[in-house]
Amino acid sequence: MEPPYVSGVALTGVRKAFGDVVALDGVDLRVRPGELVAVVGPSGCGKSTLLELVCGLTAPDAGSVDAPPAALMPQRDGLLPWLSALDNAALARRVAGDSRATARAAAHAHFAAFGLDGFERARPAALSGGMRQRVAFIRTLLAGRPLLCLDEPFASLDALTRAQAQTWLGLALAREPRTVLLVTHDVEEAALLADRIVLLSPRPGRVVLELDVALARPRVRTDAAVVELRERALKALGVDG
Repeated sequence: MEPPYVSGVALTGVRKAFGDVVALDGVDLRVRPGELVAVVGPSGCGKSTLLELVCGLTAPDAGSVDAPPAALMPQRDGLLPWLSALDNAALARRVAGDSRATARAAAHAHFAAFGLDGFERARPAALSGGMRQRVAFIRTLLAGRPLLCLDEPFASLDALTRAQAQTWLGLALAREPRTVLLVTHDVEEAALLADRIVLLSPRPGRVVLELDVALARPRVRTDAAVVELRERALKALGVDG
């Protein structure tokens, strides 16, 4: 059996409108197997719509979407307040039909690596924002899908917690490789995490530039190459960095 990250993604000539509002128009995008592609663009440019199309939650009005089964991690962690951290993380496996004991064991195997050891019984209200996102990511990972679609997963975090979360995400994907499509409005985050950055125009979203990120990991935000990549992306988006 092939490993779960070998499947890529292909969008060809994709158009999606909601009434008179055109969210995406003529989008061509490829994500190679095992690649992390970050999609960056201004608010309202159709980034989240793109993920919904890839995840099969909506259909394009024109063009085609070819993607493997995907697990979606939205901006909000969506943790159930009455469940423990462990049971929230195990939820994907429970939905898939695993027994409670089996699902819990699968989730618990990730807790130490994600800095959550000792918080298995904690309810979401007792966890920090970063910890809640880690629980949500474990849940997404345990869905066992070939493709992870991450929709601005750190947007609600403060700057320090966001930086920490970016670090653990990079480490987690090194341990558990997947094909990943990451939507973010943060160009620096894309430069730190991605193998390739895809820039979308203001609505209707169109691909205006793709940047390969040929930088070794782990990356440091103050490295000259990261700063240069950030400036190139901002310039392409028409933003003064």
